[in-house]
Formats: sequence, C-alpha cells, structure tokens
Amino acid sequence: MPAPFLGVAVVGSGGRTAAVDAYGDVVDLRVPGPAGQAIVAVRAAPQSAGTVASGEAVIARARFGSTSELPFWRADSVRQHYLPGTNVLRTVARFGGRRAVVVRRIGGPGAVRADRRWLAQARPLGAGAPRWARAMYRRSLLVLRALTDRRSGAVAAGARDGWAYVWPRDASAVAMAFAAAGYKTDARSIADFLGRLDLKAAARFHGTGAPVTGRAAQGDARGWVTAAALATWGTQRPKPGLAWRRQADYQEGDAGDYLGNAIASAAAISPQFETPRGLVREADEPGSGLDSSAAWAVRPFARPALFPLVRQTLLRIAAGGARFGIVPSENWKGGNDPWTAPTAWTAWSLAAQGERRVALRLMAKLRRAATPLGLLPERVDAGTGLPVSTTPLAWSHAFAILALRELWPHRADPP
Repeated sequence: MPAPFLGVAVVGSGGRTAAVDAYGDVVDLRVPGPAGQAIVAVRAAPQSAGTVASGEAVIARARFGSTSELPFWRADSVRQHYLPGTNVLRTVARFGGRRAVVVRRIGGPGAVRADRRWLAQARPLGAGAPRWARAMYRRSLLVLRALTDRRSGAVAAGARDGWAYVWPRDASAVAMAFAAAGYKTDARSIADFLGRLDLKAAARFHGTGAPVTGRAAQGDARGWVTAAALATWGTQRPKPGLAWRRQADYQEGDAGDYLGNAIASAAAISPQFETPRGLVREADEPGSGLDSSAAWAVRPFARPALFPLVRQTLLRIAAGGARFGIVPSENWKGGNDPWTAPTAWTAWSLAAQGERRVALRLMAKLRRAATPLGLLPERVDAGTGLPVSTTPLAWSHAFAILALRELWPHRADPP
C-alpha cells in the first residue's frame, strides 16, 4: 500500500475537487474549482517523503464502542472503489472482525445521479472495443470531469500542490479528448478559457487566468491552444504566435530549440532534427536522443511529410520501453521511471499510422501502470509500477481517450 497522505484518487464533478489517499484521507481540497484556492493542501515534497503531519489532512477514523479513534491506516486491510460510473469513492477498512466505511463525495446525494447522467452522454467506442478499453475510457472521462472547472473551463493538471494549475498543452489535450468523446460544450468552455490567457506571460496559470510565476512561457503553448480551438470550434482562430526557438519544451527544463515546440508551432522541421535513427529532441544535437514528441507530427499537428520519420522514431522508442511504459525521450535525465502521457500519445500516433499491434502493446503497458482504481499516475516506479508522482494526471487520461478512440473509432466519428 502507498504511504498515508499520498493522493491516489480524485473526487468531484467540476466544482469543489478533492484528492484522497489510499486510506480515505482527504489530502487536497480546492474551491471554487480544481484549479482554485486550497482549503486543504498537503505539500508535494512531504507527500513523496512520507513525512506529513496528520493535522495537515482530513483523516478517516473509526471508533468501535468506547475505544479510541483509529485512523484507517492502522487497519488490518483497506479496500477502495468508485461507485460505478461516478467520482464517488468508497473506502472500507477492516479491524479484526469489524468494518468501517467512509464515502467521499462532493455534491451531496445527487452526485451519483449527476455523474452517471453526464457519463451516459459520451460517444461510445466503436464495435469490438474490449471490456478493459471501455472501462479505461469511462474512468478517464470521469477523471477529466473532476479536473475541469464546469463554470470557467479551467483544467487542473492534477489535484495536488504544484499541479493544481492550468498548463496550456495539458488543458488543450483535455479539450480535444472531450470533443472526440462528444462533449462539445465542455470542450468549448476549455478552449474559450485558453483563448483568454496571455500565453507569453508564463508556462502555467491559476484558475482565474492569472499567470503563475516561476516558469517562463513555453514554445508549444500557442500551437496547442490553436489545435484545441480547431478540434472544438472547427476554426483555428489564429493569434500572433510565440517564438519556439530558445524556449523550454514539455520537459520543462532549460531553454533550447526542441522538436516538440517546432512541431506544435508549425515550423519547418529542418534536417537539424533528422538522424539515421529518427527525429531527435534538440536541433543540431544528434546525441540528444529520439523524442516521443515526434508523435505530435501525426496527432494532433498533422505533418504528412514527416510521417515516415515519425514512424521510425516511435517504433524505436516503443521497442525500448519497459513493462509499464516509456520515458519521454532517449537520454532522459529524469531516471528510468515510465511516464504515462508519452506512452499514451505514442500509442495514439502509432494507431493513426496503422501500427495497431505496437499501439496495443503500449496500451497494455498503460493498463499495468494504472492503479487498481483505473487512474493514471504521471509516472510509476519502473520496478513495481507503484505511483511516484501525481495521481491521476489529466494529460495522461486525455491521451488515453484519444488513443482508444483511434483504435476503436465509432461509426459516427468525423473522418
């Protein structure tokens, strides 16, 4: 079991949003929406270190008769599940022969009906989609419902300190996923929110639209926001672009001339990114390694001239993946723990290129990386598959939805 106070589940339906740990404790609670003000917020660093004081969370406790209250992490066993088709979480703890239950929901008794009514509006996957795919699809949609402010369209990357902000690329992927699943109103709300941001001001934003200091604007932001508008409104609504050169990319490290930024910005991909093995991350740096962001040149930024090189690049990356997925790029400096978003977007791209077998293998890795609740962490331990970062991550679930729809399109899907 994960340590107490490390969030493993999200509760809510686009209003107040809570993160809950494996023992039913509320470790993050935000209002008025998922990227709003923190009422409870266990800091990310102590979460990861397992050094959180109990007073920082809303703790699930049991009392039997006149005995003192016992936190659920003292139980002999703990099990969790979502009520089917909802974001209502039930945690059951057993102390010897006795049982205690806590149900975490936001929205009162009507939350179950509201979630199920919303989920029933989704465009289904196409014929032949297996049970696991339908389950991943439904849970991913519910995760995005919880992390998207239903009033403003602000999408939080995750329900956690440091992640409860709006990143343009993450939110844009969520808008595309909602549009593909038939939730046009939700998608347009996100696209409208993104269209009001000053993308030159920062890499991430509060739920109010105000920039968050500390990280400079990134070179792919305008491209992603434009793609979201195209997917939701059918028009690109172009605005002045941002420079992609000498900017940070999705890996959020040092500034440079990066492949993902060039693709998102519709820049000409020069031979500077091309090597005999495929497309590398940094221009004029063949040693920078193949980059999974090459996938974006197929979906969502269609660059047909690059398709052969993209296929070559992604097949090599997929072949080197571990049991639970891939890392963002070769020569990745963040260790060997797999990341779920690159695994999902690589599957999406390869499925679109007819590499169905490889795409399905990547989706199998994604399933292994998912928690027992069906939630996708940002990344997982390469050896155990346990979450080592924010769980769930909106971006990962958005790409999972898009990959599933590419693998099992519905007859009513647009071409």
